[in-house]
Amino acid sequence: MPTYLMTVLALLAAYLLGSISFAVLSSRLFGLADPRTYGSGNPGATNVLRSGSKLAAVFTLLGDALKGALAVFLAQQFGPQYGLGPSFVGLIALSVFAGHLYPVFLKFKGGKGVATAAGVLLAIDPWLGAATLATWLFVAYATRYSSLAALMAAAAAPLYAFLLWGSHAMVPPVAVIALTLIVKHWGNLQRLMAGTEPKIGGKKKA
Repeated sequence: MPTYLMTVLALLAAYLLGSISFAVLSSRLFGLADPRTYGSGNPGATNVLRSGSKLAAVFTLLGDALKGALAVFLAQQFGPQYGLGPSFVGLIALSVFAGHLYPVFLKFKGGKGVATAAGVLLAIDPWLGAATLATWLFVAYATRYSSLAALMAAAAAPLYAFLLWGSHAMVPPVAVIALTLIVKHWGNLQRLMAGTEPKIGGKKKA
């Protein structure tokens, strides 16, 4: 099989994997309402937590993170056999991330990508993932705002990547993911400034 065709198929597979919504799956599994019908309407772990089921929220978080990590891991393991290096891994990372944001199974209306991005970064480089995750945990613990933690972690991720690798083929994909996360959380930033953003475990304000 030609390398370009295999690359296209791998990108499509990564996108489809990313399109699997663990928020919807966990809600069905635990007999909860569709997460798109309450709270922020976002099919993600933070909104599932508003249902009152911490177990469903954890299932969502882990599932969304693992699909990102799995796509990158497979690209890292099998790409070199076909002469595909870091640029290919970066494209796979972007593809699985895009699948979560714009899932074909949910009419292209997905989550904001925090958990999937975390899984991707951890698989790309455990140190990068750990530093970014530590930033999220610190801000979330200090402020109780998941969105603010996501914004701060996203802003820090490209800096961590540059400090770890310098000028490297994986830095641009990390930067794109980070910028996309910030854009997806722009509404949250506006609510933070207005004082209407719900805290972790709280109800979304009108």
